Amino acid sequence: MTPNLTYVIVVGVLVAAGVTLLLERSLTRVLMGVILLGNGANLLLLTGGRAGGPPIVGRTPQEEMSDPLPQAMILTAIVITLGMTAFLLALAYRSWHLNGHDEVQDDVEDRRIMDLAERDEGPGTEDDGDADTDDDAPVDGARAVVASTNAGSSG
Repeated sequence: MTPNLTYVIVVGVLVAAGVTLLLERSLTRVLMGVILLGNGANLLLLTGGRAGGPPIVGRTPQEEMSDPLPQAMILTAIVITLGMTAFLLALAYRSWHLNGHDEVQDDVEDRRIMDLAERDEGPGTEDDGDADTDDDAPVDGARAVVASTNAGSSG
């Protein structure tokens, strides 16, 4: 059985729109992205089975029965999408109640990593690039503690 081209195009559009909306900073748009992505996944599961009679023993011959597994998976996915929708709605409402908007703020650690990336430095790089010498200045606090402990015990 070949899938209907219309279903394939609709699945592609739903998944592409859902992923695009998931990458936005507004929780309302993220919520819409989760819903679209869930519906795209459900439609994709629906296109995977072959058409047939109801899967009831005694009512339909076994070779003519449709596969009930995609239907069960779609019902499960609907419940999971509903739970995610309720959770994201609660987050968006709480954010709107506290801040007056539902924009997701940058994390302090994310901002530090972006600054390091803009300067083209990794978190463990030294100034001269020679990691074999012992006289290089330590980069972070953990290395400073190890260096001070080693210096105190060798003297």
